[in-house]
Amino acid sequence: MIVTRKEITGITKNLHNAERKIVFTNGCFDIIHRGHIEYLNKAKKLGDILIIGLNSDDSVRRLKGVNRPINYEQDRAIVLDNLKSVDYVCIFDEDTPYELIKIVQPDILVKGGDWAVQDIVGSDIVLALGGEVKSLHFIEGKSTTDIIEKIRNS
Repeated sequence: MIVTRKEITGITKNLHNAERKIVFTNGCFDIIHRGHIEYLNKAKKLGDILIIGLNSDDSVRRLKGVNRPINYEQDRAIVLDNLKSVDYVCIFDEDTPYELIKIVQPDILVKGGDWAVQDIVGSDIVLALGGEVKSLHFIEGKSTTDIIEKIRNS
């Protein structure tokens, strides 16, 4: 379900009260590929509910450059919302999901790649609450940047 920040506040409060284990991750998810799917499936298996913080179009532009995103935020949100592993998608406009993580207060915070736990945005919040922070392995050669380069060089 695609939700607003206000909606996710109430939803996560109810989930915490019901003692559901919340997993949170974030990203641009510009062109969905196998690496994303496998990553999100692994993240979902860590808990009961998977919430994705999705970078807004403006946020993606600031992080990735003027030619990104390829797909608009609502399109990216709809694609994510229709994946089996995803329960909620909440778009954020900041450069990081720190404020959203403060609201969600996930039990488990995950990122992909070789992120050190202390470098994952929001790890301080989650660890202070007694939660876990994990870096999940990405599949090599499966990235949006690789896909864009392949298209450009075709």
